[in-house]
Amino acid sequence: MAAQLVYVTAPSMAEAERLARLAVEGRLAACANILPGMRSLYWWRGKLENADEVVLILKTTEELVEPLTQALTRAHSYECPCVVALPIASGNPDFLRWIADETAAGPK
Repeated sequence: MAAQLVYVTAPSMAEAERLARLAVEGRLAACANILPGMRSLYWWRGKLENADEVVLILKTTEELVEPLTQALTRAHSYECPCVVALPIASGNPDFLRWIADETAAGPK
């Protein structure tokens, strides 16, 4: 079972915490890291935007990326939220096994 990191941006700490809780309590992710204080510059509808955001990094499995993405997209306040998955090429085998074990119960 291949592990993945899912990178998400949120407009506030409260929303990042809500999304993290949804993912971890639902066993769609084994763990969530919330990193406050990010500044984003991006194009949206033809205009250059500048916003404070919060980063959410979730640890999950390849099999759960799609249901996790769907759940986050439905629950997110953004019209087009950033939810992207990155494969974990290698790492501590015990930690990678822990990710698999903690998500094995599947979505609730």
